[in-house]
Amino acid sequence: MPEVFLRVTPHSRLGKISPYIPILDELSRGGVIVRLPALWLRFCLLFLLGLLLFFSLNHWRQGSALQPSLEPLPQDPLIQVYFNHSQAATYTEPYRQQERLGDDLEQVIVEAIATAQSSIDIASQEFRLPRIAQALQEKQRAGVRVRVIVENEYSRPWSSYTPEEVGQLDERQQGKYLEFLQLADQNQDGQLASAEISQRDALVMLQQSQIPVIDDTADGSKGSDLMHHKFLVIDRRWVIVTSANLTTSDVHGDFLSLESRGNANNLVKIDSPELAQLYTREFELMWGDGPGGALDSNFGLQKSPRPAQTVTLAPGSTVTVQFSPTSTSLPWQQSTNGLVGRALNIATRTVDVALFVFSDQNLSNVLQTRHQRGVQVRALIDSGFIHRDYSEALDMMGVAMKNRRCRYEEGNQPWSGAIATVGTPNLAEGDLLHHKFSLVDEHLVITGSQNWSAAANHSNDENLLVIDNPAVAAHFHREFERLYEGASLGLPTFVQQKIREEQTRCP
Repeated sequence: MPEVFLRVTPHSRLGKISPYIPILDELSRGGVIVRLPALWLRFCLLFLLGLLLFFSLNHWRQGSALQPSLEPLPQDPLIQVYFNHSQAATYTEPYRQQERLGDDLEQVIVEAIATAQSSIDIASQEFRLPRIAQALQEKQRAGVRVRVIVENEYSRPWSSYTPEEVGQLDERQQGKYLEFLQLADQNQDGQLASAEISQRDALVMLQQSQIPVIDDTADGSKGSDLMHHKFLVIDRRWVIVTSANLTTSDVHGDFLSLESRGNANNLVKIDSPELAQLYTREFELMWGDGPGGALDSNFGLQKSPRPAQTVTLAPGSTVTVQFSPTSTSLPWQQSTNGLVGRALNIATRTVDVALFVFSDQNLSNVLQTRHQRGVQVRALIDSGFIHRDYSEALDMMGVAMKNRRCRYEEGNQPWSGAIATVGTPNLAEGDLLHHKFSLVDEHLVITGSQNWSAAANHSNDENLLVIDNPAVAAHFHREFERLYEGASLGLPTFVQQKIREEQTRCP
């Protein structure tokens, strides 16, 4: 494999490296030579190009005030809803300093944290946003108890990686590392000074303030499949549930893509001590006695199964919550995806789904039954997953695709009445459809961290809400219509061609 050389000077240290510039012409200047694959060079070049385009376009945009294209919808007093791609709000991104449409999900969380008087519990697969870390630092100093749980794969500060370790990362992780460099290197000198790390590496900021953090290895295992939660509980009263990880890519956008507006995500903020008690119980099961104590944390299937529980917020406003995983030894109907199935099964008119992943055959079968009974079904799936052999979108479009072993998914059931209202939204390059929501009859909302997959249902730490509230439903209806407008619908030609090729490859 071709290699590119980067120089690490003798005074370099953890968190202070020069990763941007290939220095084939500087080998004689001394220092340690680190060999990185050519893939790394490609990332570096994309980084520099993106940086140049960013400053050029940002300068051009100055002086032109952006206006929302839609009027804001009314918010329920007990449940507020936000979308980072909302067309009814604008904000200036805190890191790229560009004005854009959307709700600032990070600011929503920061403002909620600012109200805390006694406790803040956060469970988030990834935690990389500095403003949230800073808000937690301030509350920790004020005497508020702060606890954080993350996924073990994302529990290490980016600034602690050596150049050698960076070179061993896969393409996706190297992309994340470059995003961090752009975020942290505030003076753009190609080095990370200790002051920059203290202000922009969120996990370091938590460490410096002695905020306790654990991951899903705290139970003595190698970790659950994924600690995939994305929720906060504040003062055992406020619950924030989001589909977004606490990263720039999920909330604001990618530094390496100027037009990126972040993966499409939602956030709900709920005022309910009763619901907060249920989420606190989930947090306590995972937390145990915290870092450095006994291995008494419970992640994954170590947690006892708990049925869905419904909380009434006000007349005509209820929230049902269930936590995953559920053992495969129990009936699917008792699982979190089983709760999704029951919610879908009440549809009499419409079901709209906007999902990152859709691979649970049981849920596809439920939707097929509703479709056969006259319910209009529309589905948007992220472009990276919609056409994979295990995607239920293929079932909905009436086709099947074999995997590399020339086998169909177990229990595969393409719809006899295929629909053409399945597709992918038109998003900026690099942005993902990261939602995990459905809207039933335009009044019932299903949302949370849980993807519609077997892994989420039976292996991951997840949470899911079913919200029956007309004001909340109106917000999700608007978001779905925004995504659906201009979406690419139906079975693409290249997928049809791939299926024909499989018929030859897999006799």
